[in-house]
Amino acid sequence: MVIIKQLLSEAQVTSFRDSLNHVPWLDGKTTAMGMASSVKQNAQANPDDDKVKQLTNQLLGIFGANPKLVSAALPHRIFPPAFNRYTTGETYGFHVDAAIMRMPNSQDVLRSDMSMTTFLSDPDTYQGGELVIQTEFGEQRFKGQAGDAILYPSSSLHKVTPVTKGQRLAAITWMQSLVPNGAIRETLYQLDQSIQALLQNPHIDREELDRLHHIYHNLIRQNTQV
Repeated sequence: MVIIKQLLSEAQVTSFRDSLNHVPWLDGKTTAMGMASSVKQNAQANPDDDKVKQLTNQLLGIFGANPKLVSAALPHRIFPPAFNRYTTGETYGFHVDAAIMRMPNSQDVLRSDMSMTTFLSDPDTYQGGELVIQTEFGEQRFKGQAGDAILYPSSSLHKVTPVTKGQRLAAITWMQSLVPNGAIRETLYQLDQSIQALLQNPHIDREELDRLHHIYHNLIRQNTQV
């Protein structure tokens, strides 16, 4: 799991929230696949609405321009983000995301390797609504600041606890990675983060950095599926 602090700026969060106040919303059950529909109680912005499409494209542009996100996910395809709203009493029980998703208005499909939640509500404006992810180390709970995002394996069981007060807004999306093996993808991410940190050190020899870059890109060549 990778937490991306302030994927959206404060101004961007405000703009998204203001825009979402003026779009049509649907029952979230209509967009859930398989068994997930029986545990989903929320609302989703109508993906066919022109304003929602505009917000989706804007968010996709932000995703593609974020170095940490690209480093962690190495995305090949990104599903158009969906905007979810939870009000008092609404929740999304434990579920696993569908392994294969059909891209909207297309015959193309996406294998969901990574899921990502981008928080749009300030955590002190609602109670409950935690994102809970089951991991080999036990349940991990997240309630990010507005603008923060968390990237996690789509294969994991996860849920959103009931909102008991206020309103929780978030954007969710799924990504097919160029590197399908999660362990290798994690290793590549850690290597890239180390390289980026070393780039900030003026005392590091350029030849050493070139050697690390050589290793990193050759590992990607060996493990990429396109």
